[in-house]
Amino acid sequence: MSNAFFDGSRRSFLAAGTSGAAAIGFAASSQAATPVAADPRFPGSTRVINRTASTLRLSDGTELYYKDWGKGPAVVFCHGYPLSSDAWEDQMFFLAARGFRVVAYDRRGFGRSSQPSHGYDYDTFADDLATLIEALDLRAVTLIGHSMGGGEVARYIGRHGEGRIARAAFVAAVTPFLLKTADNPNGAPKALFDTFRAAVLENRAQWNRDVTIPYYSFNRPGAKPSDGLRENYWRQGQATGIQAAYHALGAFSETDFRADLAKITVPTLVVHGDDDQIVPIEISGKLTAQLVPHAQLLVYKGGSHGLLHIDKERLNADLLAFLQR
Repeated sequence: MSNAFFDGSRRSFLAAGTSGAAAIGFAASSQAATPVAADPRFPGSTRVINRTASTLRLSDGTELYYKDWGKGPAVVFCHGYPLSSDAWEDQMFFLAARGFRVVAYDRRGFGRSSQPSHGYDYDTFADDLATLIEALDLRAVTLIGHSMGGGEVARYIGRHGEGRIARAAFVAAVTPFLLKTADNPNGAPKALFDTFRAAVLENRAQWNRDVTIPYYSFNRPGAKPSDGLRENYWRQGQATGIQAAYHALGAFSETDFRADLAKITVPTLVVHGDDDQIVPIEISGKLTAQLVPHAQLLVYKGGSHGLLHIDKERLNADLLAFLQR
């Protein structure tokens, strides 16, 4: 895909009056803290020092917030940028009501998790995910990642293997590699992502509001913009710390997941909208499906980046069918 595509896409979703950038994808209780034993098979798990019903505290001082609902086969959700586990609430509610144990967490620096000054790289994100899976003793897990979270799914499998994984799903994910390089000529230039970082520093609150228009394709003919969806995105985005908001941009744009995807052997579902203005399908979903052996690609005609909400009925049904195979 040519650079002209990215230039055209930017014109379609840049908001006037801001720094001239838009984004790419971009049961609590009073239970006492419980020590968690380390498992040497999972490097990330050695960093757990205690667990409550909704938090994990790691030995580097980071606290991860998570939700754990229902009983049954385990499904773990990884959220997109700059959101939190709340982004998955429609899918979690739907699947929990149909006999699944659904788990989602706020990535370090995002949502209700603590905001350390370090660890905003995919090796650390994958180790944090391994920590969660091991601490909750989840097995035969289906990992589902949206946008930035798709990178977590890929890097987890590449780094920790499939011993606890039964399936994987990528929804509008940033995989396999977004950055333009000599061996990835159709990626986006680094200068584009630099404008995103500038937007974070200049007026992050406005940027998080403006990007909701292309994120949900509310700028398309016949679209019905929802103030509620836009405000909910803004709420989640502003809860994320500025360290995470800034450094995670480099992580998801400059991390190459091609080798990770090649290691996936479990059944895999790739879902992407063909009108995704944030992570275009030509450089993401289609290539991800090609790199993962036996992956199934579902293309949503006219689908935006915000499939979790705009197309929730279809996505919920497709995820359920995938889980019931």
